[in-house]
Amino acid sequence: MSIITFGIRGENTLEFNKKNIKTFILIAFACILFYLGIKNIGLVVEAIGGVLGIMFPFILGAGIAFVINVPMTRIEYWIFHRTDRLKSGRRPLSFLLTLAAVIGVIIIAMYIIVPQIAETMMSIARELPGAINTAQDWIFSKMSYWKALQSLAEQLSVDWTDIARKLSVFMQEAATSMVNSGIGAVTNIIGAIVNFFIGFVFAVYLLMAKEKLAGQGKQILFAVFKEDTAERILYVCSLASKTFSKFISGQCLEACILGMMFFIAMSIFRMPYAMLISVLIAFTALIPMVGAFIGCAIGALLILMVSPFKAFMFIIVFLVLQQLEGNLVYPHVVGNSVGLPSIWVLVAITIGGNLMGVVGMILFIPICSVLYALFRLFVKDRLKKKGVPREKWEEKAVFEESVMTGEEE
Repeated sequence: MSIITFGIRGENTLEFNKKNIKTFILIAFACILFYLGIKNIGLVVEAIGGVLGIMFPFILGAGIAFVINVPMTRIEYWIFHRTDRLKSGRRPLSFLLTLAAVIGVIIIAMYIIVPQIAETMMSIARELPGAINTAQDWIFSKMSYWKALQSLAEQLSVDWTDIARKLSVFMQEAATSMVNSGIGAVTNIIGAIVNFFIGFVFAVYLLMAKEKLAGQGKQILFAVFKEDTAERILYVCSLASKTFSKFISGQCLEACILGMMFFIAMSIFRMPYAMLISVLIAFTALIPMVGAFIGCAIGALLILMVSPFKAFMFIIVFLVLQQLEGNLVYPHVVGNSVGLPSIWVLVAITIGGNLMGVVGMILFIPICSVLYALFRLFVKDRLKKKGVPREKWEEKAVFEESVMTGEEE
């Protein structure tokens, strides 16, 4: 094999053989693709959006399968781990039990929430006219001080014919817009139902054959990549699966506990809409850090329609329970299952919320947790290879060294 070398004797030389030339060609090709992608970023984003739109039902199905797999695996273990019976039927039975439990929770929540919402709407309908009249009386009482504004209003001439004509045109345009919006809404609803159905069927297939699919995936990895590379990919997948599972189960349990705490506290202080607001806070608490505050804002507005004083009390109760939940409940229930420091949780929520909204807030915490764990392993591996003593980089040692340096100065 011919080898071309460049460099001065005694210095590092650059060898061009067939393997290196192939590598250089691949790097050059990647750079050209990157340049073309940056130059045509609009087309790239549009193409990615189109691919994601086509793949959305399957992505949704994978998400549904992952969420359902968490309780299904535990139910399957609790029922069948001591017996060898129903080997072929334990997975479908576990899936049906899990699905029945999920549907039951949704039905119970709707049974609790819907009557409360109807009662709330009726209460708002009763209270709203009085509030509007009070606001009007206040505005008219203040307008008596604005003599100049009143005299100006009296001097203005109003062309009622022109107003009626413009109002007619506006109503026609509004009616046309409403019809178009209605057709678009119906189309979107039908599309969402179809996507959900396809995703659900795909999720059932994934859950019923997850071991077979996992085995096929491992075969592909070891066939395509080197053994150590395939093992690293499997480790990352295992870490991601464990992190997401712990995050989902811990977040759901923490939300249920928070909802029960609010229901008990609101019942003790005889606040209105205790059940509705408690369930609402439990659902919004699934959004890390900011979700409970969203539920608090909605609950405070609902209570404000009944009693401003009780709304103020509710805010105080919320702040107290939020401190108890953040300092006592969350560390013990969720604990270090995610393994992500608070500052990076805030960063993950901010980035995820800006990119994908509420879904991004939920997904980016376990994603960042996986990246954080992998980066820590990379850093520790590099430190070990360089032979850096633990005393040099250990957090406690660094802190003590900085304190000692400050004292000496």
